[in-house]
Amino acid sequence: MAKLDQLIDQGRGAKPADIVLRGGRMLDLVTGELLEGDIAICGDTIVGTCDNYEGTRIVDVSGLILVPGFIDTHLHIESSLVTPFEFDRCVLPRGVTTAICDPHEIANVIGPGGIRYFQQAALHTLMSIRVQLSSCVPSTEMETAGARIEAADLVPLMDHPTSIGLAEFMNFPGVLYKDPGVMEKLNLFRGKHIDGHCPLLSGKDLNGYIAAGIRTEHEATTAEEALEKLRKGMRVLIREGSVSKDMHALAPILTERTAPYLCLCTDDRNPLDIAEYGHLDYMIRSLIGLGAPVLATYRAASLSAAEAFGLKDRGQIAPGKRADIVALSSLEACDVQKVLCGGVEVTDDAFAARQTIPPVGRHSVKAPTVTASHFRTAGNREDTDVIGIIEGKIITDHLHETIPIADGDKRPDIARDLIKIAVIERHGKNGNMATGFVRGFGLQRGAIASTVCHDHHNIVVVGVDYDDMALAANRLGEIEGGFVVVQGGKVLAELPLPVAGLMSLDPFETVRDRLVDLRFAARSLGVTLEEPFLQLAFLALPVIPNLKITDRGLVDVNRFEIIS
Repeated sequence: MAKLDQLIDQGRGAKPADIVLRGGRMLDLVTGELLEGDIAICGDTIVGTCDNYEGTRIVDVSGLILVPGFIDTHLHIESSLVTPFEFDRCVLPRGVTTAICDPHEIANVIGPGGIRYFQQAALHTLMSIRVQLSSCVPSTEMETAGARIEAADLVPLMDHPTSIGLAEFMNFPGVLYKDPGVMEKLNLFRGKHIDGHCPLLSGKDLNGYIAAGIRTEHEATTAEEALEKLRKGMRVLIREGSVSKDMHALAPILTERTAPYLCLCTDDRNPLDIAEYGHLDYMIRSLIGLGAPVLATYRAASLSAAEAFGLKDRGQIAPGKRADIVALSSLEACDVQKVLCGGVEVTDDAFAARQTIPPVGRHSVKAPTVTASHFRTAGNREDTDVIGIIEGKIITDHLHETIPIADGDKRPDIARDLIKIAVIERHGKNGNMATGFVRGFGLQRGAIASTVCHDHHNIVVVGVDYDDMALAANRLGEIEGGFVVVQGGKVLAELPLPVAGLMSLDPFETVRDRLVDLRFAARSLGVTLEEPFLQLAFLALPVIPNLKITDRGLVDVNRFEIIS
C-alpha cells in the first residue's frame, strides 16, 4: 500500500505517477460521459483523472474505453469446479476484479476449515476475493452434511481482512419462525451486511424476512418478484449462471433509475460456459443487447455493486479508488482488451508470481458401496411424487405420476421421461440413501452421478439402469468425488474433483476440456439439458421450491417437510 504523502504528491502532479494510462476515454458512471485525459495510478490506487500526467511507466490505451473493474456480487467459487487460484486465472482476464464469494459448498463438507481455506487463498490471488461467512451449514435439518456451523464457529472468522458479512440466509422459514440458532447468527451480524436468499417469498413474510436486517437478494426469477423486493428496500442481484438463468426475465427492470439498486452475479458458472460465453462480460453485453441502457448496465456491474456491499474503495475510476480498470474496444461488445487489478496489469507473468497454499478436503468421499438392489423404490401406492426440471431454473415442479409397481419396485419409464434419482450420504455419518423419480433429463440409457450436490454434497445419481447407477456412485468414491457418466457397465467420461469432492487440482483449461467430454457422453445417453451436471446438483437443495430430494427422502419445500 502506498504512503499517504505519495498518493497526494502523485495525484497533484508534484511527482511522476507509478503508472499512467494514456490515450483512452473513461466512462464516468455518475454522469454517463466519456471523459478525456490520463489516468494516474500510485501503487494500487487511482490518484488522478481528466488531466495530463507524467509517469514512471506509460501504458498506451489509445482507442480504448476504460471502465471500472466488474464485481460479481454472489458466487460459489467451488461451483466453478476449480480452486480459487484457477478461478482467478480464469475470470480476471475477463474484467472481474472483485468476487464476493460464499464458500458454503466446501463448508458443508469440512466445516470452518473450508472457509479459512478461502480466506487464506484470497490473500494471494490477483483478483480481490471477499469472503462472506456461510450462514446455513447445513442449509436445513432435512439433509446430512459433512459439517455443522453454529454462530460461535463464525466469531473467530469475522475479523479476517477478506470478510464481508454473513452469506446468503437460505433458511428463510428459520428466519420467519425465529429458530434459536438462526436468531443467534442474525444477532451476531446485526448492523453488518447480511446476504439474502428467499425465492418466491412475498407479502408480509417478505417484510418479516427483510426486517431481520437482510439487504440483498439473488433468487428473484421474475420481474414482478424483483420489483416487490426493490420496493421493499432490497438490492436485487441479477443472476445468470450455468443453470440459474434469470437475466432475460429481469433485464426489463434494469434502467438508469433502478440501476443504483441492482447488481450482477453468476452464483454458479463452470469453466466451459465461461469459455463458450463469458462471465460478467457476457452478462453486460447480453443485457445491453436486450435493451438495457449502457450506463445502467455498467453501473450495475461495478459502482452499484460496490455501494450495495459497502466497498467504498472501488466501483469508479476516480481519485482515491482502487485501481481496478478494464479497457474495452466497445461498451456494447464488452470485449476486454486489458485489465488492471489493484494497479497490477493482468498478465501470465503476474499470475505466475503469486504464492499459493496447499489444498484441503482430500479423501472426503466416505460413502457405502452400493449395488443395483439399493436403487429399487418400494411402495404400495402407484401415485408418485416426481421432481419436474425447469431448464434454466433451479426451482422445480412438484409433479404427480402413476408408476406401476412390479415385483415390489417402481421402475424407470423412459417413454414418459421418468428416470430414477438417488441421493447417498457420503460423509461417513449414517449411510442414508433415498430414491425418487425425476422428469426432464431425457435420459434413455445409463447413469450420471456427482458429488456436487447442493448444499450437503452427498452423492446424487440419476439413471435408467440400476447396475450403471451403482457403478457410477461407487466410482465417485474411487476418484475422491466429481462427475461420472456410465453406460453398459463402462465409464464413458469422468472429472475427478478431489478437493472436498468439489474442485479439481488441474488448470481450468483441463477442467473445461473434461467438461466437453462429459457433456458429449451425457448427450450420448439421450440427455437433452444443456448443463445436466449442475442441473442435477440443484435437485437436492431443499431450500428451493418446489420438490427436492436429499439422503433423507423427498422434500416438499413449500411445506418444508420430508414426504413420508
